[in-house]
Order: sequence, then structure tokens, then C-alpha cells
Amino acid sequence: MIESHPLLEYFLNAAKGVFPPADGEVTVHGPLGGGLECSVAFTGHAVVATARPAEEVRALGADGFGESMAPDFLRHLAGPGGWIGCLDATLVAPGSGGPAQLGALDGADEHPRVRHARELRSGVEVYGDGRGLVTLAQGLAGRRELSIELNDPDEPVPGRGRSLITDALTLVPEGEPVFAAVSPGNARSLRAFLACGFTPIGSEVLLRPRRPAPVHPA
Repeated sequence: MIESHPLLEYFLNAAKGVFPPADGEVTVHGPLGGGLECSVAFTGHAVVATARPAEEVRALGADGFGESMAPDFLRHLAGPGGWIGCLDATLVAPGSGGPAQLGALDGADEHPRVRHARELRSGVEVYGDGRGLVTLAQGLAGRRELSIELNDPDEPVPGRGRSLITDALTLVPEGEPVFAAVSPGNARSLRAFLACGFTPIGSEVLLRPRRPAPVHPA
């Protein structure tokens, strides 16, 4: 299980419409579990979870006005050969509860969406039907995360993605926040999540750093 991280409070507050001050500053916390780090941008304020010292993060130019997402900053944070995920919009919606409209899906362990979820999250549960699959897991900073994938995204059946997201929200207790990270370039997915009541609260990039081991004098 991914342990709760101080960043979780920022997400939960943002889900209630309470954001950090838009002061242009960057707040630095320790790294996430599982060897991951991240940079998260809210309006006018950034939060970076990293093993690097706060003074170094600020000296690299990170701020709350966009520079926490600058390519040069992220590459320095990851180190040579480190993995940098894509820039995602951070979305949140309340669970709808009620009778679950999706059942557990067996035999999906090798599905790319499921493998990706298990690389980054814990407690991954998989649901679905003929429309596609849903993963529900404990993700970034310990928040509850939802993702979906349609079986055939090019099949001309309007509303399949939206109906799958709507049904997925029944898996979350009523009123409890569930988060989704969606690439802005995936406009079809972004429109579907927004249409189902998800609200943008910021943006995020996950990293798995690879840094040279420190050299200690003999």
C-alpha cells in the first residue's frame, strides 16, 4: 500500500475548492513511495515531491507560475536516464455510490492499462464490461485514482466513454473524491471526463529518478 504523503492534503483540499495561495512560490516535500517523485502545479503555486533539497529545487528556477513544469527542470529532477511521465491535467469528481454498475473483470492482468496502473499505484482493482475496463487504485500521494480504456476507441458508438465513467463513479462511495490524470492532448478522453462532472484542479508530472550515487571521500 502506498503511504499517505503530505501532498495528499493539497489534493483533498483542492477537491473542496481550497487551494494553496497563488503567490508564485514552490513548496517542496520529500519523495513519494516506490521510487517516485513528482511536480504538481496549482494556480500560482507548485508542490514538488523530491529527495533533492528545497534550496536546490528553487535554485533550478522552479516556481508557481509554470517553471515547475519546465522541461529543463524536470530533466534535472529525474537525472540522466531517469523516467519522466507525460504532463497530465489533474481532475477530481465525487463518487456517486449506490449499487455498483460494473463488476470485477478477470483475466486483464496483461492489459497495458492494468500493467501501467500497477507500475505506479497500489491496490489496483479492475472492473469492466463490453465497453472497456476501469482501474481503481491508490495512486499519487495516496489518493484514490480512476482510469478507463475503451475496448475499441474508434468504434462509432457515441457516449460509450461517458457511460463507462459514469458507471465507474458508482464504485466510489457517495461524495468521496476520486482523481483522474488525463493528458490534455487526449481531447476525447478529457471531454468525456469533464462531461461526467470531473473538475480540473491542476497539472502533474510523475518521475522515477535515476541519479548517480554520491561519491564519498576515502
